[in-house]
Amino acid sequence: MVDESKNIEVTEQDLESDSKGQLIKLAGQLRDRRNELNQMASERASKRDDLNAATREKVDEAQEHREKRDELNEQVQEHKQKRNELNAEANELFEEVEGRKSDLELDEGKDLDQLEEEIEQLEFKQQTEVLSTEDERELIEKIENKREEYRERQEKLEGNDDLEELIEEAEEVRSEASKHHQKVTELADKAQEHHNQMIEAYREADDIRDDADEMHEAFVEVQEAADQHHEDFVRVQKRLRELDKKEEQQRKSSREAEREEAKEEAEEIYQKFKEGETLDTEDLMKLQKTGLL
Repeated sequence: MVDESKNIEVTEQDLESDSKGQLIKLAGQLRDRRNELNQMASERASKRDDLNAATREKVDEAQEHREKRDELNEQVQEHKQKRNELNAEANELFEEVEGRKSDLELDEGKDLDQLEEEIEQLEFKQQTEVLSTEDERELIEKIENKREEYRERQEKLEGNDDLEELIEEAEEVRSEASKHHQKVTELADKAQEHHNQMIEAYREADDIRDDADEMHEAFVEVQEAADQHHEDFVRVQKRLRELDKKEEQQRKSSREAEREEAKEEAEEIYQKFKEGETLDTEDLMKLQKTGLL
C-alpha cells in the first residue's frame, strides 16, 4: 500500500498565493516524491512480471503433465484392446479344450494329480494300519481300481497330444493377456500421477496468478500516485514560468521607464548646452549615453 501521508497535494490556492521560493521548494518535493513513487511502481511492475512468468511456467508444467497423461492413456487403451483380444482368443481356445475333453470324457472324474494323491493315501493306510483280512482285501481292491482309473486316464491323455498343445497354447495366450493387463494397471497408475500433478500445477498457477493480480493492482495504485505528482509538478513548473515571465515583464517595464527618464533628463541637459550653459563631466556622460552628444 502507498503511504499516503508522504503524498503531496497542490491546490489552486497554493499556486496563486505561494511565493516563488515556496513554489520552487514545492516543485522539488513533488519531483522527489514522484521519483520515489516511480521507483516503487517499477519494483512492483518487476515483481508482477516475475509472478506472471512463474504463472506461465506452472501452466507450461501443467500442459506437459496433461500431454504425458494423454499419451499414457492412449497406451492404456492400446493395451486394453490387446488384452481384450487375447482374452477373447484364450476363451475360445479353452472352450475348444473343454469341448475336446467332453468328447473324450476327460472332463468326467478326477484328474491325474488327484488320483495319484488318493492312491498314496490308500497305500499309506495299508502300510500303517492294522486291518482285518476282509478290510485289507477291500482296500487292496480299491487301490487297484484307482490305479486302473489312473492308467486309463493317463492313456487317454497320452493319446491326445493335440489337446495338450491346445491347452498350452490357451494358457500362453492367457498369460500374454495378463501381461497386457499388468501393463494397463501400471500405465493407468502413471497417467493418474501425471493427472494429479497437472491439477496441482494448475492450482499453483492460479495462486501465483492471484498474487500477480494483487501486485498489478498495487503497481497501478502507485503509478497513479506518481502520475498525479508529476501532473502537479508540471502545474507548479508552469506557474513558476508564469511568475518568471511576469518578473521579466516587470523588469522590462522598469528598464524602459528608466531609459525614458534618462532620455528626458538628457534632453534637458542638451537644451541647457544649446543655451550656452557649462556642462560638467556627469552631464556629458549622460548625453553620450543617450546619443545626444
